[in-house]
Amino acid sequence: MQFVNQCSGVRHLLCGACLAAASIGIVNLVSGESQPDVKNPIGDRFWPTEFGAEDQRGAANRISPQKTLEAAGLITTGRVFQLGRLYEQGMPIPGKRHFSLTSPGLPTGVPSGSNQMVSNDELVSGEIGQVGTQFDGLGHVGVRQNGEDIFYNGNKLSDFGDPYGLKKLGVENVGVFFTRGILLDVCALRGNDRLPRGYVITPDELESCLAKAGLRITPGDVVLIRTGHGKLWMKENSGYADGEPGLGLAAAKFLTDQKVALIGADTWAIEAVPHEHREHSFPVHQWNLTKHGVYHLENLDLEELAAARVSEFCFVFSPLRLKGATGSPGNPIAVR
Repeated sequence: MQFVNQCSGVRHLLCGACLAAASIGIVNLVSGESQPDVKNPIGDRFWPTEFGAEDQRGAANRISPQKTLEAAGLITTGRVFQLGRLYEQGMPIPGKRHFSLTSPGLPTGVPSGSNQMVSNDELVSGEIGQVGTQFDGLGHVGVRQNGEDIFYNGNKLSDFGDPYGLKKLGVENVGVFFTRGILLDVCALRGNDRLPRGYVITPDELESCLAKAGLRITPGDVVLIRTGHGKLWMKENSGYADGEPGLGLAAAKFLTDQKVALIGADTWAIEAVPHEHREHSFPVHQWNLTKHGVYHLENLDLEELAAARVSEFCFVFSPLRLKGATGSPGNPIAVR
């Protein structure tokens, strides 16, 4: 049957079970738990988390030594896929963010020594943690409740905020991701070149991708979602920044129920923009980061990985140890 998303105007072809999964506020038929509330998706009280009242690492805690060994066992050919974008002038930067790289003088270091050594350096300015391929840390997104800005594990910004770096939840707490990765190619599942802006990905579609690949998600996995939106990068930058396909709240809940460590995508926000509920502002960010401590990795290049039909791989990413930072740039890799 056909179902039209009234918020985005995007038409989906869904079965009755998929309609049920996509609806917010119904009972999850598998877990018996209710879906996120439309008006207040993360609830009034979402802490302490399962990792303890003092935890600052969130879902990264799920990457155990055993999990890392299992991931290493997935390397069979040694082929490495770079998933990060080039950091360059003119790349899409939604909002009013800034990035610039210059060399202050050529050469920067004048000739020295009897061997006349010269050198070049660079000066980078911008939001280094929130431009290009970007990793969202737990200090990035919170919720205002009763006048207080509250972040992961109930931490109040009034207690840990500092203009020279957060006193808690900084990206230096995260550690290294060396774990199993899964690619869910929703774009290929739908037979599209790319999914349209505002397209809301459902749990049914994620499950269908898993079934097609013969895989299941296990705790501590990294799940990467291909929408085809990344094809616009540096080709149609305005179209890339002006909305995107992505997760709806029900799909986000499906992934956090599977206890993933990180969710990545070839988009700049992971979630559908415009949102499935127009009154919201990035609710999937709040659901994943603020409530569950599940990280985001945005603006990935997943085309080579998808073209090689690689669905399961060893995933490696080490955020920069920027003390007090809200996020990190970087070049994550998939190894098969």
